[in-house]
Amino acid sequence: MDIKEIISNIQPVKQEFYEGAQKRLNDLTKPIGSLGRLEEFARRLVAIYENEMPDLPKKVIFTFAGDHGVAGEGVSAYPKEVTRQMVFNFLRGGAGINVLARHAGAEVVVIDVGVTGDFDDVKGLVSKKVVSGTKNMRRGPAMTKDEAIQCIGVGIELANDYAKKGYRLFGTGEMGIGNTTPSSAIAAVLTGRPVSEVTGRGTGVSDEVLKNKITVIEKAISLNKPNPSDPIDVLAKVGGAEIGGIAGLVIGAAANKIPVVIDGFISTAGALIAYGLEPKTKDYLFAAHVSQEIGHRAMLDRMGLRPILDLDLRLGEGTGAALAMLIIEAGLKIYREMATFGEAGVSNKSTGKG
Repeated sequence: MDIKEIISNIQPVKQEFYEGAQKRLNDLTKPIGSLGRLEEFARRLVAIYENEMPDLPKKVIFTFAGDHGVAGEGVSAYPKEVTRQMVFNFLRGGAGINVLARHAGAEVVVIDVGVTGDFDDVKGLVSKKVVSGTKNMRRGPAMTKDEAIQCIGVGIELANDYAKKGYRLFGTGEMGIGNTTPSSAIAAVLTGRPVSEVTGRGTGVSDEVLKNKITVIEKAISLNKPNPSDPIDVLAKVGGAEIGGIAGLVIGAAANKIPVVIDGFISTAGALIAYGLEPKTKDYLFAAHVSQEIGHRAMLDRMGLRPILDLDLRLGEGTGAALAMLIIEAGLKIYREMATFGEAGVSNKSTGKG
């Protein structure tokens, strides 16, 4: 897959669609701008879809799963076997993402891009395995450059496939024990912040484990020397398979003019890789929320993204994306269904004081 060719297809959204949407929003039966960010979401969807009256989109959340060699350094509160166990939970419909996706009216697609071991054609699982867990980045590169590119390719392929199936709003999610560690490494390298400023407690580790986690990341960066100007090099050396899948999904979605609601810390690390490869991907991104992970805000700031929700979430899986989809869709419903002043027979300018 030629990633450069796909990236070349990504175009900025057209200003005239923003302006047309704003004209309609200003003519709805309300004071101008009084529905705040709901109006922003509607404007953006109109511009992304290049449709003056878009339908409510068919929605899907992609939950990418992968294991991490660095988990062997004691950086997580859970053993790596939990990744595999949670994949089965997703497929049975019993996880947090399943509940919230049902609430949002979104499908959940679970992708094995890097889980240790095989699933033997488990029903419902999309098998796109590139690696059987990454290598321990504390001891060397997490992946080869070719493996990192393949992971990105998985996300691009999924974006293309689901665009053809008629899905018009994507969400990102992930599952991978230890994956806040590579995400913190990516955040440090691509934002230029010290590791200690972008590394949090992940699954809720103790002070001692957090201190070790920071040290592990610092040593991994020092050893591997990821190049901040080469996002694929960063992904290969200190990243993860599911993070690469998310990066590819963002790239593929932008090339197909489909908006992506990115979830929390790990999803945003993937989006930051995509943004580093092509900054125009930002036009197609909605930041679902700001998580409790301390490095999340730094990555959002780097891309100039403002989170929709702030609910102290730190689960991942795509849970924040599912919730944010409801809010984004509310903005589009306002735009589509609210009466204009002319339709309602309401005067659109006050003649008195108040």
